[in-house]
Amino acid sequence: MAATGRGGSWVRAAATLLLGCCGAALTSSVQDQAEQFFRSGHTNNWAVLVCTSRFWFNYRHVANTLSVYRSVKRLGIPDSHIVLMLADDMACNPRNPKPATVFSHKNMELNVYGDDVEVDYRSYEVTVENFLRVLTGRIPPSTPRSKRLLSDDRSNILIYMTGHGGNGFLKFQDSEEITNVELADAFEQMWQKRRYNELLFIIDTCQGASMYERFYSPNIMALASSQVGEDSLSHQPDLAIGVHLMDRYTFYVLEFLEEIHPASQTNMNDLFQVCPKSLCVSTPGHRTDLFRRDPQNVLITDFFGSVRKVEITRETISLDRDIAGFESKLPKDELATEPLKYAEQLPVAQIIHQIYWQCRAVVYSRQQNRPKRAANNLDVEK
Repeated sequence: MAATGRGGSWVRAAATLLLGCCGAALTSSVQDQAEQFFRSGHTNNWAVLVCTSRFWFNYRHVANTLSVYRSVKRLGIPDSHIVLMLADDMACNPRNPKPATVFSHKNMELNVYGDDVEVDYRSYEVTVENFLRVLTGRIPPSTPRSKRLLSDDRSNILIYMTGHGGNGFLKFQDSEEITNVELADAFEQMWQKRRYNELLFIIDTCQGASMYERFYSPNIMALASSQVGEDSLSHQPDLAIGVHLMDRYTFYVLEFLEEIHPASQTNMNDLFQVCPKSLCVSTPGHRTDLFRRDPQNVLITDFFGSVRKVEITRETISLDRDIAGFESKLPKDELATEPLKYAEQLPVAQIIHQIYWQCRAVVYSRQQNRPKRAANNLDVEK
C-alpha cells in the first residue's frame, strides 16, 4: 500500500508538471497569436492619390494631392508604389505667375511640384473608369507598369481623394461622378481578389463622410474632412496667385505628418484628433468598425511609410578579413588588373563627315556622266 501511495504521488506530481508545461506552452502560443493579431502583417505599402478637379480656381486640390505625395515619399514609399492622378496641370497653367511650380504655403515657401514628381494619370486620363480599373486591376495588358496598382494580400494601401463632392458622390472633371456605392463595390472587389491587407481611405471634400457610409469590406479604415450636410472649407488665400492654396483638413493633416519620421510610434488615434472643428470649421469624421485592429495599435507609418526588410545580427563582421579571403581565392591574373580608363567613344562626327563626302562624290560623278550620255544620244540620232 505504501508503495502504491508513493507511486500514485509520483504520477500526480508528473501529471502536474506536465500540465504546467503544457499550460505554459498554451499560454505562450495564445500570447504569440494575440501579438500576431495586433500586428499589421503587411510586407509592402502602396498609395493611390487622386485629384479630381480641373480649372485654375481648383488650384488647392492639386496642391492637396501633391502635398500628400511629398509626405509619403519622404516617409519611404517609392514612386514605383505610388499611383498619382492629377486632373489638371496647374504648374503649366497660363495663369500661374511662376511656371513649373505649385505652392502649398503662404509667401510661396514650399514648392510641392519639385523636380521629381511622376504623374501617372493626368488631365483627361483622370476618369471614374480609369480610377476603378486601377483599384480592381481590370486594365488593358498594354498599360505600363507605372499605371498599375500591383498590390497583393500583404499590401497596406493608402487611398487619398480630393475634389468637389456632395451627399454620396465625388465629381470627376466636372463632367462625371463616382458614387459611394460604386466605391464600396470596388473595395469589395479588391478584397475578393486579395489586392490588399489593410486599407486607409482619406477624402477631403464637401460632405465627405457620405463616401464611406456604404463600405462593407473588412479591414478598411476611413477618414473624411466633413460630415453629411457640411462643406469642407479652403485655407490660405494667396493674393499673388489669386486662389486658395490648400483645404483646411489636408493642411492640418500634413502639418501633423511633418512631425512623423519612419521610426515614429504615433498611432491612428492621434491622426483622428489633428483637425478639430475649431480649426477645420467643418466636423471631420472617421469610421473604424470594419477594421480588425484597434486604431491605437495601428501606427501612422503602417500606411504613410514603407516596410523595410532588414536582417539583424549580433555578430561582428570584419569586412577587411572577408575581402582578403575573397582576394586570396582569385587567380593572380585577375588580381593584376590594368588601371581603369574610359572606353573609346564612337567617332560619330568623323563617320558623318566621311559619309557626307562619299555622297558628294556620287552626286558629282552622276552629274559628270549626264552630258556624255546626251552627247552619245545626239551622235546616234545624227
